[in-house]
This record gives sequence, C-alpha cells and structure tokens, in this order.
Amino acid sequence: MAKNILLFSVVALSLCCFAFAFEPSPLQDFCVADAAASGRVNGVACKNPMSVSADDFSFSGLHLPGNTSNPVGSRVTPVTVVQLPGLNTLGISLVRIDFAPMGINPPHTHPRATEILTVVEGSLEVGFITSNPDNKHITKVLKKGDVFVFPIGLVHFQRNVGKENTVAIAGLSSQNPGVITIANAVFGSKPDIASDILAKAFQVDKNIVDQLQAKF
Repeated sequence: MAKNILLFSVVALSLCCFAFAFEPSPLQDFCVADAAASGRVNGVACKNPMSVSADDFSFSGLHLPGNTSNPVGSRVTPVTVVQLPGLNTLGISLVRIDFAPMGINPPHTHPRATEILTVVEGSLEVGFITSNPDNKHITKVLKKGDVFVFPIGLVHFQRNVGKENTVAIAGLSSQNPGVITIANAVFGSKPDIASDILAKAFQVDKNIVDQLQAKF
C-alpha cells in the first residue's frame, strides 16, 4: 500500500511539472521587464512595480505597413517582451506580417509558442508539417477574416497568393516565442555545418550546399 501511495505521488508530481513545463501563471499582477537588470532568469527580471508606467504596457506601430522590399517579400513586425515590457511572464505576444504579391514568410518554427493567425487583408496560402515519421503537409488558402492555427514547434509557412499586398495579425502563446527560420538555421549557422553533412542530409552535390551557404 505504501509503495502504491509513493508511486501515485511521484506520478502526480510528474504530471504537475509537465503541466507547467512552459510558462506558469504569474504570481503577481504584472512583472514589467527590466532590460537593464543584470540578473539572469528564465525570462526577464522584473522592474520595481512602483516605477512602471502606462508606456510599459503599450506599443504603437502595428498600423504601419512593413517594408517588404527584401528577397522573401515579407516583413514581420513583432510585439514581444522586447518591444512591450509589460508582456513579461504573461505568456502572450503579437505580430503583424506584411506580404508583397507572391511574398512568403519562409518555413520556420516557434520553439516556445503556438500561433493563431488572422488574415486582415488579401489572401494567404498557409501550411504546417507534422513531425516524423508522417511529415504530413496540412495546407489551406485563407481569405480576409479567416483564422488558422500553427501548433507549437511545427515547421510552418505563409505565402501571398493574391495580386495585392496582404496583411495578417498573429497571436503567440509566449511573451518570447522565438523563431527558427529553417533555411537560415541550416545554411547560415555560425560556424557553418560541414557541407558534406548537409550534402548527405539533403542528398545533393556538395557544390550546391556551398552555393546555398554562400547566400546565407
């Protein structure tokens, strides 16, 4: 009986820890990020609550179109804890994404957040890929007002399939969701991943890998 109770306690503790494996509920009204703090915590240290102001909880700029004059034809305007200190410990953030015609938000992942996206103007092809071994590609074309969700950690993308500029707003379930752009990470790492490793992984000639690494 005692062994069963001990086992139950261990399982319950494990489940409890798993449930709070991401971002636990805050233990105070707010914890405005103090970027100047020298302390290192899992997040950003809190500013003295007596010194916070309304500016710590507001951000201006999402009404401004992002500059899409770049090779991928898109621009992400983030509102994370970096731009909005009041988000610290609250487990949520926001982005605006602007797309030129045929512009893409390249395949990427958010290691710490699920994303929910709403098309504000235009139309978008969106999709994500499930994990190994299936690697199923789940994709859909969204119109103005449509909503799509990208599960945490999965590779996903967006592409403007219209003839006009497209705008989307997305919410993320972390104040600091992170982003790993697949091409940048694989071909632009510092220092480089050995080209023979990538050549074997992608089943291409080493010269092609060298060309891709040079671009990034």
